[in-house]
Amino acid sequence: VLINSGSRHEAKYLSGISHFLEKLAFSSTAQFGSKDEILLTLEKHGGICDCQASRDTIMYAVSADAKGLDTVVNLLADVALQPRLSDEEIEMTRTAIRFELEDLNMRPDPEPLLTEMIHAAAYRDNTVGLNRFCPVENTDKIDREVLHSYLRNYYTPDRMVLAGVGIEHEQLVECAKKHLLGAEPVWGSGQTKDVDRSVAQYTGGIVKVEKDMSDVSLGPTPIPELTHIMIGLESSSFLEEDFIPFAVLNMMMGGGGSFSAGGPGKGMFTRLYLNVLNRHHWMYNATSYHHSYEDTGLLCIHASADPKQVREMVEIITREFILMAGAVGEVELERAKTQLKSMLMMNLESRPVIFEDVGRQVLATNTRKLPHELCALISQVKSSDIKRVVTKMLHKKPAVAALGDLTDLPTYEHIQAALSSKDGRLPRMYRLFR
Repeated sequence: VLINSGSRHEAKYLSGISHFLEKLAFSSTAQFGSKDEILLTLEKHGGICDCQASRDTIMYAVSADAKGLDTVVNLLADVALQPRLSDEEIEMTRTAIRFELEDLNMRPDPEPLLTEMIHAAAYRDNTVGLNRFCPVENTDKIDREVLHSYLRNYYTPDRMVLAGVGIEHEQLVECAKKHLLGAEPVWGSGQTKDVDRSVAQYTGGIVKVEKDMSDVSLGPTPIPELTHIMIGLESSSFLEEDFIPFAVLNMMMGGGGSFSAGGPGKGMFTRLYLNVLNRHHWMYNATSYHHSYEDTGLLCIHASADPKQVREMVEIITREFILMAGAVGEVELERAKTQLKSMLMMNLESRPVIFEDVGRQVLATNTRKLPHELCALISQVKSSDIKRVVTKMLHKKPAVAALGDLTDLPTYEHIQAALSSKDGRLPRMYRLFR
């Protein structure tokens, strides 16, 4: 079951509700007395369950033997619409969330933190810029009443999709009619009054966190102390035609960590490997990411290096952004398109991915584009398309996230000036000597 509900909808609520719901999933319900009962029921059909909340969707998923379809749909309906949310469960969730937040700040891999920061910088205080993790100060404020008032507005039939893979469509429809049609949720079916339909407003901006990274990974082979930078620009939503050229561009930029060994399909010919990691041995990471939602998108590059080389690292990244608008080689473009197609096909070999793909597409567009249709669209991308989308993207203000020792970080205005220049160079700093 996929529900159109996530941290982007929490504007009128306490931040962190989706994080709570994700952790509370598959706990006791009207029919099942405890999480153990649910797991035992699934075990009879060799099943496993999982719940994942993202910025715009929450997904309750079960993988089990097809013979247990009726049991599984009944269980999913119960978990989504009839959770007990007992005081004990909520208290345990609070503890789990506090632990997770502590762990996030101690992990050597800053990826999740930087992703939060770049979204907060790009969409300041609105929609997808709202925090996906529950802030520590809200853990005690979220209780059953708060959760119910949120669920009443967002867990409504028009915002839900039941998706299945490996079963006949008719069977699934029968089960949905039996267990979901007309089901009365535990919070009652009053009128929804606080549904947030606001569209993402891209603001651009900078979010900095000064942090001592020297003790992140002590041990026999300590990870060197690094400063992490992410620079992003608004791209397009996955409903627009420009989404496909942006996906090809993201593949073309590619990149990764300096530790990953090459090999076929590893993307060693992508621009961030060839132009950045191969030429600047002191850079530990340069990776391109593309986040896309139904009303906006964000293309960003994450880079990490020693704190003393932050300024040079930022300039290398801004130059790469400017170079995106330049000439795109035929071989390079074909390689990126082929790689994108093969990645798409490889991912769709796994059933959980197909299920998520079907669910998310239907939730957003009421239809599903099949893999061969997507491949045809990828094949049509020309170098002029890449140039067009990049030129449009470079007119926006950048979003910047910086984490670590930021002594040498250029100012936001300088980064913005570099992205507006012809060669992507930062304005020169003139030091005054007395």
